[in-house]
Amino acid sequence: MSVLTSLMRARAVRRGRALPVATVRHLHLSPRPLVFVPLRLAGEAAAPLGAMVGADPADPRLLVVPQPRNRELRFAFMAELAEVVLTYLDGFGAEPAGGERFADAPQILVPNPKGIAFIRLLGRSTRFRRPDGPYPVPPSVPRLGTWLTFLAERGEHAGSSLLVALTQALGAHWATGQSAVEDGNLAAQLGWIDPPPGLTGPEAADAAEDPLRTPPAGPDTDPGFDRLVLERSIAAYDESGSPGQVRAALRTQLEPTWASMWQAVELLRRLPDAGSVAGRWERDRTAFTREYRRLAEGGAPQGRRDGAVGAAHRLARLEAAQQEFAAQCAFDDPLAMVEHLLSGKAFRGTVVEVDAARRIVPPGGKRASCRPLVVVEAADPVLIPPGKTVRSPRRPRQRAEILRIEGNRVTLQLLDGMGRAAVPEPGSVPEHGQSVCYADLDLGGGRRPPLPALEETPWTHGGPPAEYVPTDDDALEAWS
Repeated sequence: MSVLTSLMRARAVRRGRALPVATVRHLHLSPRPLVFVPLRLAGEAAAPLGAMVGADPADPRLLVVPQPRNRELRFAFMAELAEVVLTYLDGFGAEPAGGERFADAPQILVPNPKGIAFIRLLGRSTRFRRPDGPYPVPPSVPRLGTWLTFLAERGEHAGSSLLVALTQALGAHWATGQSAVEDGNLAAQLGWIDPPPGLTGPEAADAAEDPLRTPPAGPDTDPGFDRLVLERSIAAYDESGSPGQVRAALRTQLEPTWASMWQAVELLRRLPDAGSVAGRWERDRTAFTREYRRLAEGGAPQGRRDGAVGAAHRLARLEAAQQEFAAQCAFDDPLAMVEHLLSGKAFRGTVVEVDAARRIVPPGGKRASCRPLVVVEAADPVLIPPGKTVRSPRRPRQRAEILRIEGNRVTLQLLDGMGRAAVPEPGSVPEHGQSVCYADLDLGGGRRPPLPALEETPWTHGGPPAEYVPTDDDALEAWS
C-alpha cells in the first residue's frame, strides 16, 4: 500500500466516506463492455456453477450448471457462454480496420481479481478440448478457451483494459476506510464510495458484508447459501431433472452483483480519461487485432507453459509495462505524483533563473547545441542525485539533467524537446517564476535486458524449444 493511499484511508475513516486518490481515470472504459459475473462450485477451482453475462444492464443472460459434477453439463455451460462471448468478440473483429488494427476492441469486466483467476482456469481447462475423440465438445468451446487465456494473459500487463477487475479499478481511484482485503468485496467497497442516502460509508459497508442481504460477488458463494439452499436445489434437479430451483437460487446470488457492477461502471465513467489512456488502449487494440487474425488463420491454442526465453521476454515486457504505467499515471495526475514526491523520486519548486540562450558542444559532439540552464528553488527535499535525468509533467517528452544541487537550489540542463532551431521554441523552456515539478520516472519503460531469440535458447535452458503442437494429453487436462 502506498503512503498516499494509507493517508487517504485514515482520512476516509474520519470522514466516513471514501476519498479520491486520482483526479482522472487511468483505464479505458468501453461504451459497450461485457460484464461477466461467474460462480463456481465450492472445492472445485474451475468447476462452473453459473454466471450472469451481457453488455446491456437491463438484459443479463443467466447461465446455470444444475449439476456441476456432471462433465456434459459443464461443457454445455461453456458452449452457451461461448455463444455470448464469441459473438461479442466477433462484433469487434468484423469492424473495418484502421490501418494495422481494428477500430475498437472488446472489454470484459469481472467483479474482482478472483474472477480473472477463474477466467484463466476456464481457459486452461477448455482451450485444448476437441470436437472429436473422448469427451467431444462443440468447436466453439476450445475457441472460447483460447480467447479466455489471451485475455487473462493480457490482463497481467499494467494499464491494459481488455480484462478488468472492478474492485482493482475502483481501488486505483478511491481510498476507502477499510483494508485492501475488505476492498475485495465489491458491494462493501461501493458502500464506502457511493453509500445509499442516509448511510455513512462504514454503515453501508457493514450492510454489504451480510451475505443474507448482499451475496458475495463470486466466484465463491457463501457457505451458508451452499449448505441451506444450493445443496437442496441440486438435489431437486437430480430427482426431477428440472433446473428451475437451481436457476432461481443462483439468480438471487448473481443479480445483486450484476447491479453493483454497473454502479461501479457509472462511477468510473464520471472521471475524465487520463492523457495516456488512449495510447494504452491503442496497444490493446493492436494486441486484440493480432490475436484475432492469428486465430482466424488457424493458429494453435497457447501452450501450457512458456519456454525459458519466452518466459524471460514475457517477464521483461510485464516489468516494462509496470514501470511505464506508473510514470504515465504520475505525469497525468497530480495526485499520483504526490506518491513520488513523498518517496523522494520527484520534487517541486519555482524557477528562479533561466539561461535559455545557452549553447555548448556536448561531449563527443562537434557542433554547439542548445542546452538551456534552469535553476529551481525546491519546495521539497531533493533526494535525486546529480547526473540523473528527470522529466516534468508539463513537458513529459523533454529530458533534463540535474547538474548540481546547492541547498534547495537545483540546476538543470535541458537536453531536448526544444525544436530544431538555433533558439528554443516558445514555451519549450520554463519561465522565471513558473512552478515546476520534476521526477525521476521513465515513460519508455526502462531498458530491456539483452535476451536471445527463441531459436538461440542456450543448452543450459533446454535449447531451442520445439514448435508447440497440441496433443491428446492436453485435451484431457482436468478442471482444476
